[in-house]
Amino acid sequence: MKVYMDNGATTKVDKEVIKAMLPYFDKYYGNPSSLHSFGREAREAIDKARQIVAKKLGAEQEEIVFTSGGTESDNLALKGVLYANKKKGKHIITSSIEHSAVYNTCKYLESQGFKVTYLPVDSEGFVNPDDLQKAITKETVLVSIIHGNNEIGTIQDLKALGDICKDKGVYFHTDAVQSFTKVPIDVRKINVDLVSMSAHKLHGPKGVGALFVKKGTIIERQNIGGPHEFRLRSGTENVPGIVGFGKAVELAPTQEKIKEIASLRDRLMDGLLELEDTKLNGPRGKKRLCNNVNISFGKVEGESILIHLDSRGIAVSTASACSSRSLKPSRILLAIGLSPEVAHGTIRFTLSKYTTRKEVDYVIKNTKEVVSLLRGMSPLVRENERKIYRESGGKILSSHECW
Repeated sequence: MKVYMDNGATTKVDKEVIKAMLPYFDKYYGNPSSLHSFGREAREAIDKARQIVAKKLGAEQEEIVFTSGGTESDNLALKGVLYANKKKGKHIITSSIEHSAVYNTCKYLESQGFKVTYLPVDSEGFVNPDDLQKAITKETVLVSIIHGNNEIGTIQDLKALGDICKDKGVYFHTDAVQSFTKVPIDVRKINVDLVSMSAHKLHGPKGVGALFVKKGTIIERQNIGGPHEFRLRSGTENVPGIVGFGKAVELAPTQEKIKEIASLRDRLMDGLLELEDTKLNGPRGKKRLCNNVNISFGKVEGESILIHLDSRGIAVSTASACSSRSLKPSRILLAIGLSPEVAHGTIRFTLSKYTTRKEVDYVIKNTKEVVSLLRGMSPLVRENERKIYRESGGKILSSHECW
């Protein structure tokens, strides 16, 4: 049996998305900037996709700028706003648990003379609105706080944070790459000026994303060239990709389906936490992404768990996909107070609309066996305990048998 539990890294492209994209490779292949019928067909397809994405956010079509993905959207939001508003100030506020697309962009901006404040988070990954209130100064231009965290699933209160930004007269950006279509975002009801999105996190193609830019936002383009995407993102549009993005949003799970995914998430979470010396990272319930489970397994290395699960046909990750080849402990896990040792023993499981109960139960069973087997070999476990694990043959042991 093969089970894909790394949907936070990327998702399987929906068959209907592929079907919608195919004609734009060999039938409607015109350049959308061309005035002839071939070009008009491509332009109409982009306009339709833009309308779908805009409607999902409660935005207007001209507020949606298509990009190559979440990283470009984050870069355009941060650098675009800060460079365009340097005369007002050179201060940006972000959190300590941002995706690398925001975190590393902030580090780059620091090298360019900008000042960055990194807000701390609590043990579940939440930013305290009072900390944001206190951090804003006369020099602050932009606040960027991730919506649904890519590793621990924490969903920030955009309404509370956005109200503070509005009151202080600063721009507010959120990276919604993981949360878009999973958590409702209505830009008419919350004060957010920029929202980053990516197609491949919601069963669309890789290499395409979008940035919501609220009307009136002063922003400077980062790609220099033609007048594409309202002069904010030069370059011939990826028509098939944009079509696929729009179709993926159109096919996004209903609220009822999201509840089903969350129910499977909780089944997986509770099943894994039956193991001794395990810890859930991030919150429970509605303040957690419906598809995210992040568990620290004591006295064992996360990489070893991953490799053993892979040999059993199960795909998971030890951190976000962008940093999973790094041997350093997760910056996000350290920010919520985990020690490097505990962080190294952490696995992220991420579900999708295709995940089944049978798959969840298979993952629970095999993860329990793998963790027990690895603890039976681990130098972090006392010798008498390792013997018990070895003799158990992978059977899950109760606390009085092991500890």
